[in-house]
Amino acid sequence: MSQFFQIHPENPQPRLIKQAVEIIKKGGVVIYPTDSSYALGCQMGDKHAIERIKRLRNLDDKHNFTLMCCDLSQLGLFAKVETGVFRLLKAHTPGPYTFILNATRDVPRLLLHPKRRTIGVRVPSHPIALALLEELREPLMSVTLILPGEKEPMEDPYEIRDALEKQVDLIIDGGFGGNKASTVISLIDLEPEVVRVGCGDPTPFMVEA
Repeated sequence: MSQFFQIHPENPQPRLIKQAVEIIKKGGVVIYPTDSSYALGCQMGDKHAIERIKRLRNLDDKHNFTLMCCDLSQLGLFAKVETGVFRLLKAHTPGPYTFILNATRDVPRLLLHPKRRTIGVRVPSHPIALALLEELREPLMSVTLILPGEKEPMEDPYEIRDALEKQVDLIIDGGFGGNKASTVISLIDLEPEVVRVGCGDPTPFMVEA
């Protein structure tokens, strides 16, 4: 049975944030709110927790996992960021965008795309997500909370609890969530490529033919 924390979406209670991070550090799988939708998260090097998330979401090894980072400085430790790419990131973070970049050696191998050695990275703007990241002091491995067979993320924390309380260790109720995942932008090649349109405006990344 999972724990259920009601955390204020604008002023997260430090005591509950600390307890949530302790659960994550002990190998827990957490459901938490972001500025796009609710997400599943765990410690980035925890193989057992990552496998639990993969089973819950029915994901294969080719799925691009995301590292939620507290800022661009932390992001740069785990993704290779060229000068032009940095300008793009700085202009659009924090926000509801996930960027696919080549990973550095600091990214655990089990999170990498098996052929491309790429990783998704993101800096969220949601106060609860940022508070978790600041307390954790490292990125949080994350995927959007979209259950197998569904097209949109779950929104209602009480429906999330009813459906998943036996499959995760902590559900953070930060209010009603969004029903769109983040917009995904690949920055591996010279030109940005919009991989998935979500709640972030993709227009700045669209290259005219």
